Amino acid sequence: MLSRSEHGSRSSRTLAVLVVLGAAVLAACSSTASSISADSVAHPVARRAARFVSPKRSPLPLGGKVVGIDPGHNGRNYTDPAFINHLIWNGREEEGCDTTGTQTDGGYTEAQYNFNVATYLAADLRAAGAKVVLTRKSNDGIGPCVNTRSEIINRAHANVAIDIHADGGPPGGRGFAILEPVADGPNDRVIGASKRFGHDLLERFRTVTRMPVSTYDGVGGIVFRDDLAGLNLTTVPKVLIECGNMRNAIDAALLVRASFQKLAAKAMSEAITQYLTAGR
Repeated sequence: MLSRSEHGSRSSRTLAVLVVLGAAVLAACSSTASSISADSVAHPVARRAARFVSPKRSPLPLGGKVVGIDPGHNGRNYTDPAFINHLIWNGREEEGCDTTGTQTDGGYTEAQYNFNVATYLAADLRAAGAKVVLTRKSNDGIGPCVNTRSEIINRAHANVAIDIHADGGPPGGRGFAILEPVADGPNDRVIGASKRFGHDLLERFRTVTRMPVSTYDGVGGIVFRDDLAGLNLTTVPKVLIECGNMRNAIDAALLVRASFQKLAAKAMSEAITQYLTAGR
């Protein structure tokens, strides 16, 4: 049994301990409250702000590039032969303003094919960030003349350009061909670049569409031409593609299909992207 004095001494010590503990608890609570208060005011705002920060987007592969597209001929060229047949200077000699183009045995016109592919191609290129310049925006007009088409693309300072056509070759011949320019003055500076683009286009078109290279025109799918205004007058890298032979039954069955036209546009878009992003 403790004496009264011992009991009092112990009680005093216990009280002192309790006071110290109470102070510690009070300090801890105060610190926690401050932390909670700061979190409740500052952190939610920061978190909300962070949620509204847009993620960085990767730059589009053709951002800042200009691509020229010339869908050959026009749907109503046949209605004005006087205009279509008048002569223009193609850089080497005189040639007709334009022609009506060819067609399949079933009456599907080259002009329609060219315009469809150009429309699909323009959409693909714009989705990749490119600015697209078309020489015609419908298939129910006349012209423009082939020299004017070159001027439109040249004035736009296109980084690369493509003339889209389908051929009217011998019925027994199949396949596509890439027509490339021959140096004649205006196009001197873009001959090498046009050849590089032509090589890219040949490989992508053959791989994507499975259309064989021409069996009747050029060598290995490449043809050098010095009689076409679109190639003679170009001041930007450019080639012309004959996507197949509309007078051949096998080719024609492909060319009239929207599915093939979209593949043709895809191949062209991939070749253009490859050429413009190769760092050459």
